[in-house]
Amino acid sequence: MRVLTKLRSRRGRWLLWAKYSASSVVATVVSQVAFALCYWFGTPALVATLVAWLAGAIPNYLLNRRYTWGRSGQKLPYTIIVVGSAIAAALVTSLTAHLVQPIESHAWKTVLVSGSYLGTYALLFIAKFVLFDRLVFASSEPAADRAPERTPVAT
Repeated sequence: MRVLTKLRSRRGRWLLWAKYSASSVVATVVSQVAFALCYWFGTPALVATLVAWLAGAIPNYLLNRRYTWGRSGQKLPYTIIVVGSAIAAALVTSLTAHLVQPIESHAWKTVLVSGSYLGTYALLFIAKFVLFDRLVFASSEPAADRAPERTPVAT
């Protein structure tokens, strides 16, 4: 019975990971397109990052809340995590934009700066999952209040 419980638990974690990944893909596509378009049309990297972050944060929160974890999360930890991610992306993209200034091709600049935006979020992907799972969408039910695992008794 204990093995079955572990298998269900493991299956549940993989399903949660898959849902989180799918939600992240949707948000990433939305924000990446927003960033690339903004930057391509001359928006400074910092502003493009903020626009892209906002474009991706809304579907990301809604999908994570409803689809991935199926419950409302703690708003303050969520806000801190996503704003921290946006700040990291803003710093990285601004630095990258500065470093690619000598490149003449605007297309290459856009590819490189957009790549740095994507890379930042790729690096934060696992950390955000853990933080969302443990802080934002953690069960509000204390461990002591949960139903205890039952061990079958032979009679």
